[in-house]
Amino acid sequence: MKGITRLGLVLAIFAAVGCAALAVVYSVTESAIAMQSEKALNESLKNIFPDAESFEDVSSTVSSSVEGIAFEQAFLVKSALAPLGLAVKATGSSYGGAARLLVGVNLNRSIAGVSVLELNDTAGLGANAKNAGYFVKKAEKITFPGQFAGKFITDAFEVKKDVVAITASTITSKSLTRIIKTAADAAALWLENSTIATATAPVVAEGQPAAAETAAETTGGK
Repeated sequence: MKGITRLGLVLAIFAAVGCAALAVVYSVTESAIAMQSEKALNESLKNIFPDAESFEDVSSTVSSSVEGIAFEQAFLVKSALAPLGLAVKATGSSYGGAARLLVGVNLNRSIAGVSVLELNDTAGLGANAKNAGYFVKKAEKITFPGQFAGKFITDAFEVKKDVVAITASTITSKSLTRIIKTAADAAALWLENSTIATATAPVVAEGQPAAAETAAETTGGK
């Protein structure tokens, strides 16, 4: 009986030590993962908006109205002179689980760019959405997320119509397109309702497309 008790005590000690070690490892790796995620986010923001000087967190004022898609963060992007647009970090389900994307929208309701931050779809198939060397438009060397740059939110956003699908990965293509469209719609609506973004938009030369004029038209000149 004493032997069993002693064995139980030894096992309990080992279990406690093991749990403590795991807690330490988790705390160290959690911090490293968070730092890496923050770095990737900042790099993606700068890639989408190269002229940006600052990113104002407006996450509490931007929300998703589509079931299954959530917004983790949102940033009003500014240059040294004026706002440039809004960036939304959105998550939703894809073929292999959760997908996380960053979607930037200009003041004129066009997409500034898209970055795939996280994707767990099948390697060599759906995962090609995150592969910088995989092109859905080979002649122009345009990637899956790259094809959305310049698209206006009034476009159809339909895979195999105005959106080129990843080969043999229709589910991934449709899932990511849905996330992008949802984030873009919400960003455009926020910009329309934001006097900060529209009132301070830069003026361009006469005869050229003006983001400020377009934004003012969509808000009734407010």
